[in-house]
Amino acid sequence: MKQEWAPSGSQSVVSSVAARTSGRSNQPLESHVSIPTAVTATPSAEMPQHSMGDKPLVSMPQLVFPGPPSGTNSECEHTPPSKQVSLSAPLSQPLCQPEKCGPRAAQEVCYVAAEQPGEACGWRAFAPACLQAFNTPRGFLLFLSVASFLQGMTVNGFINTVITSIERRYDLHSYQSGLIASSYDVAACLCLTFVSYFGGHGHKPRWLGWGVLVMGAGSLIFALPHFTAGRYEVQVDEVVGTCGANRSSTCRDGASSLSSYRLVFMLGQFLHGMGATPLYTLGVTYLDENVKSSYSPVYIAVFYTAAILGPAAGYLVGGALLNIYTDISQQTELTTESPLWVGAWWVGFLGAGAAAFLIAIPILGYPRQLPGSQRYVVMRASETYQLKDSSHEVTSNPDFGKTIRDLPLSIWLLLKNPTFILLCLAGATEATLIAGMSTFGPKFLESQFSLSASEAATLFGYLVVPAGGGGTFLGGFFVNKFKLRGSSVIKFCLLCTLISLLASFIFLMHCPGVPMAGVTTGYNGSLLPEGHLEMMAACNIHCGCQPEHYSPVCGSDGLMYYSPCYAGCLEVAMPGPGGQKVYRDCSCVPQNFSSGFGHATAGKCTSTCQRKPLLLVFIFVVIVFTFLSSIPALTATLRCVSDQQRSFALGIQWIVVRTLGSIPGPIAFGWVIDKACLLWQDQCGQQGSCFVYQNSAMSWYLLIAGLGYKVLGSIFFAIACFLYKSPLGSSDGLEASLPSQSSASDNPSDLQEAPSALRIQSNI
Repeated sequence: MKQEWAPSGSQSVVSSVAARTSGRSNQPLESHVSIPTAVTATPSAEMPQHSMGDKPLVSMPQLVFPGPPSGTNSECEHTPPSKQVSLSAPLSQPLCQPEKCGPRAAQEVCYVAAEQPGEACGWRAFAPACLQAFNTPRGFLLFLSVASFLQGMTVNGFINTVITSIERRYDLHSYQSGLIASSYDVAACLCLTFVSYFGGHGHKPRWLGWGVLVMGAGSLIFALPHFTAGRYEVQVDEVVGTCGANRSSTCRDGASSLSSYRLVFMLGQFLHGMGATPLYTLGVTYLDENVKSSYSPVYIAVFYTAAILGPAAGYLVGGALLNIYTDISQQTELTTESPLWVGAWWVGFLGAGAAAFLIAIPILGYPRQLPGSQRYVVMRASETYQLKDSSHEVTSNPDFGKTIRDLPLSIWLLLKNPTFILLCLAGATEATLIAGMSTFGPKFLESQFSLSASEAATLFGYLVVPAGGGGTFLGGFFVNKFKLRGSSVIKFCLLCTLISLLASFIFLMHCPGVPMAGVTTGYNGSLLPEGHLEMMAACNIHCGCQPEHYSPVCGSDGLMYYSPCYAGCLEVAMPGPGGQKVYRDCSCVPQNFSSGFGHATAGKCTSTCQRKPLLLVFIFVVIVFTFLSSIPALTATLRCVSDQQRSFALGIQWIVVRTLGSIPGPIAFGWVIDKACLLWQDQCGQQGSCFVYQNSAMSWYLLIAGLGYKVLGSIFFAIACFLYKSPLGSSDGLEASLPSQSSASDNPSDLQEAPSALRIQSNI
């Protein structure tokens, strides 16, 4: 077996594809390059194809460049196979003289350097051989997936799980917690342009590694209020909550100052957003640059699946941590069913911060390009969306995009691409729903099914694990399995959006709320007008109850009461058969079986919703088809822009998605959910968090929001599919002809039939 090799120190160059694919070489491009010598070697069995030493030997296949037929450029003929240029023959002039071939031929002549320095995996001079086993796309995918898993678990898992506990602990409203959630996207918007523009032309793994470090610092700062706010103090004396007890209530000035800790939470989220910015721009393009075009959707799907499984793990782990009291070293008489209970919300952030510091170390050791990545440049270029103007000529310049002066032109070229703009708008509509429901989804389940915060978070995690993760992975799998290209990918996104739109009508149904005396139902059993509260009645007017003492109890008559005092209970709580506290002689609770007063059990009444299974099934369907279109939409975005603008295009897309979707999503959903509140916390005359929601109003508001955004998304996908223009040539034949990562023994005859401007031959 004989194969030609080029020495590391030489300036060997060969012609490549049209000018739009240039710019990926580490060597400057020259129009006239001379190769004085050529080294021919017969590699032995011990010689790897890509050496990791200081002077690697790079295997270069023969490249043949047929010129385009043109009547005006007749002097530039197709090179016959018998006169194809080999690397073993010295070159003293270009393959085609620009002055003879005209400007078009001059643009299509570019050179790719044979030398690929710095492809070893390591940290500067420290690059042990044992690490080179991870210097592959799969190895990088492993560490990048772990980083996205941590990001999803922290930002979209832990935070959404503990949002109710943080509201209760630090006296926050839902719209304030929505501001905390949106701070992540605000930071991302501010950093995306800078990171995607300069990071796209820089050392991507280093940008990614430093981003993970910043993200870990944000997690540690987010947990900081637990250590600076002091102990969580709450009255749990049973006597205080009963009728006739001493009602002296002291309102401390420092009680409302806890809400100022929202600024610390916003700072932690801001750092989360800064650190995660490179993940979904530079990380995606780095994977796409280093694998075959057909494998790219699968690699990206695995990456995004890890990002979806992260929130699922965050819901499960965060829900389990909420069963532990927030002050771990302190004993409390509160139970997890108590509305005053606050779990150990901060533990998960400490663990996530430490894990982020550890995973950043291997990511920082990866090279600028993985070994063998140059052979995939042509394949990506042949799929690129073709504009009718000269934009591809501008972006094909190897120096384009390396300075800040090219930034306005780069933005203008993307704004001129209608398919790209429509995909951005469609992504914004989906991001609004995802951000809103991921933030307040557990609260929706908690209200509809009368669950505790930890139970609601765990149930929501069970929905997200198979639905979100499975939908994301299947989206990339379907693109690869059915060879979806161009407009077919956008049609698939449109179909998924329409199916999830139809499934959203499930929000026409809702679970009936548990009747609460004085809020939804009168003490005599009559219904109260909406928004009309009658907390006091003849049965409890002599008790002198205070609204600051909220401790709901479930009466033996099936009604829920604000507290034992409002239920008129006289006796101190005694433990019942199930360990729950039971209050006796409650004057507002009628006795059903004998004379005298009834009793009440501590905690909310359980919900008997017959529609619970149906609601959960259709919510599952909505989540599946929402995430099923995520990877196909991302693939369509990567294929509708030029090769050099992919990182920057993803950055601009994320700015649009966050500005129009992720940032206003939690704020809008929090405002809508607050509108469905029936009973607010009263903190010495100041409004606190919401205690009781109206289930029907919450469902209707979510239905209206969901249908509105789904209809907009369907319209954007439909117009994008109509405006998308197929590329000049398909890459299927070329893709099959390129060597895989494990083999370079493709049939040269197949390469002759590849519908591309470049033909590659390997003499093996």
